[in-house]
Amino acid sequence: MSKILKGTLLLTAGTFLSKFLGMIYTVPFENMVGPAGTDLFAYGYTPYSILLSLSSMGIPVAVSKFVSKYNTLGDYETGRNMLKAGMALMAVTGFIAFLILFFSAEQVAIWTVGSGSPLIEDTTLVIRMVSFALLIIPPMSITRGFFQGNESMAPTAVSQVVEQIARIAFLLVSVFIIIQLMDGRTEVAVGFATFGAFIGGLASCVVLYIYWRKRKPYLDRQLSAQEFTNGLSTKDMFKELFTYAGPFILVGIATPLYQIVDQFTLKKAMEAAGFAYNDAYSTINFLSHKLVMIPVTFGIGLSLALLPAITQSFTNNNLQHLNRQINQALQIVALLIIPAVFGLSAVAMEAYATFFGVEDIEFRGGLLRWYAPVGLGLALYTVTSSILQGIDRQNFAVVSLGSGILLKVLCNWWFIQMFGAKGAILATGLGVTTAVVLNFWRIFTSITFDLKPLYKRTLLILILTVFMTVAVLIARVLLGFVFNPMESRLDSLIVLTLSIIIGGGVYLWLIYKTTLLERVLGGRINMLDKFLKRS
Repeated sequence: MSKILKGTLLLTAGTFLSKFLGMIYTVPFENMVGPAGTDLFAYGYTPYSILLSLSSMGIPVAVSKFVSKYNTLGDYETGRNMLKAGMALMAVTGFIAFLILFFSAEQVAIWTVGSGSPLIEDTTLVIRMVSFALLIIPPMSITRGFFQGNESMAPTAVSQVVEQIARIAFLLVSVFIIIQLMDGRTEVAVGFATFGAFIGGLASCVVLYIYWRKRKPYLDRQLSAQEFTNGLSTKDMFKELFTYAGPFILVGIATPLYQIVDQFTLKKAMEAAGFAYNDAYSTINFLSHKLVMIPVTFGIGLSLALLPAITQSFTNNNLQHLNRQINQALQIVALLIIPAVFGLSAVAMEAYATFFGVEDIEFRGGLLRWYAPVGLGLALYTVTSSILQGIDRQNFAVVSLGSGILLKVLCNWWFIQMFGAKGAILATGLGVTTAVVLNFWRIFTSITFDLKPLYKRTLLILILTVFMTVAVLIARVLLGFVFNPMESRLDSLIVLTLSIIIGGGVYLWLIYKTTLLERVLGGRINMLDKFLKRS
C-alpha cells in the first residue's frame, strides 16, 4: 500500500468520524431548536468560517508543504523554526479576526436578515458567541500542519475527532439545559451552541500537546543529526511561506464563500419571486451539507495526505513518480466519491427523512437530491487545489475560485427567481464545476500527464455507478410496497439502510470482479479475496 494511500486512510478515518459526528448531532439539535434555530445557527457559522480561514491565511496547509520541502532537503531546523514563528503569527491574526467578527456582528446580521427584522439582535448574539473560537483555533491548526509536513497524520486525525466530540457534547448539553431545564429562549441556546467551537478547540489543543510531548524526542534526534541548515531568517521564512499560503486564503474559504452568497440573497430572492422560503438556507447549507460532506471527507483526507508526497516528488524532480501519484489520487476520488454522491442523490428523500424528519419532505429531500452531486465538485476542487500547491502552481487557485464565485454571484438571484431554492444549488454547482475544470486545465498544462488511465477508469466507474444506481432505485420501489418512508421516520431508516446495503454490495462486487479496485489501489485486497472469489 502506497504512503499516500496509508496517509489518506488515516486522515479520512479521522475526518470521516469527525464529519459523521457533525452530522449525527444535528438530529437532536434540530429537534430541540427547530428549523428556525438551525437557520440562526447557520447564519453564525458561515461568517465565522470565512474569518477563520482568513485568520489562518492558508498557512496550516502551507506549513505542511514548507516542512515537507525542508525535511526532504535534510534541514529539520528550518521546519522547527517555522512552527514557533507560525504559532505566534496565528495567535495575532486570530485575535484580530476575533475583534473584527465580534464588533461587526450587528452589521453582518443586518445584511443577513434585513434592517427591519426582529432577528437582528439574536443573529448578532450568535455571531459574537462563535467569534471566541478564533482566539484558539488558528494557532492550534499550525501544529496540525507541522505534523502533516512530517508525514505524521495521526495527530490531525485524532485531534479532529476529539475536537468534534468536545464541541458536540458542550453544544447538546448547553442547549438541553437552557431549553429543557431552564425553559430559556431558543436564540440564547443557539448562541451557546456556537460557543462550542471554542470548547472543541481547547480539547484539540490538549490532544496535540500530548502528541508533541510523545513525538518530540524523535524530532529532536532528527534535528541533532542534520548536517547543515539553510539558515533562513524569520522574514525569509514568512516570505516563502506566504508564496505558498497566499492563494490558499481563498481556497480555505471556498465553500463558505458560496454559502455566504446564499446567506445574503436566498431568502430575499425567494420572497421577491413569490416562493415559500421554508428555512431553505439551513436546509441546503447546514442540514443537507452535513450529509453531502460525508463522502466529500475522503477528498479532504486525500488532499491533506497528498500535499507532502507530491511536494517531495516535485522537489526531487521525480516527474514519473509525480505522475503516478496524481493519477492514483484522482482515480481514488472517482472510485469512491462518484458512486457515493449519486447514491445519496438516489436515496435523498429517505436520507433526509431519517435524520431530520418527514416534515415537508418533498421540498427538503428534493433539495438534498439536487445538492448531493455538488459534493463531487467540492471534493475534486479540494484535491486539485492541493495538487496545484504541490507543483508550485498555487497562484492559479485564485483565478479558478474567483471565476467560480463570480458565476455564483451573477447567476444566484437569477436562478433562484426561475427555479426557487434549487436555483441556489444550480448556481453553486455551476461555480464549483467551473473552478474544477480550470484547475484540471492548469495541472495538465503544467506537467507531463498521461490522461489515458484516468479517462478509461473513470469511464468504467461511471458505467458501474449506473448499474449501482439502478439497483438502488429498484430496491426503493420494491421496499415501497412494504414501507412508507415519506410518512414514517422508522420506515425511512429501514429503506435507507437496505438500499445502501444493496447498492453498496452491487458496486463493491462489480469493482472487484472487474479488477478495477486492485488496479486503482495498487494491489489485491486479501480480505475481499476471501469473500468475493474471482476466477
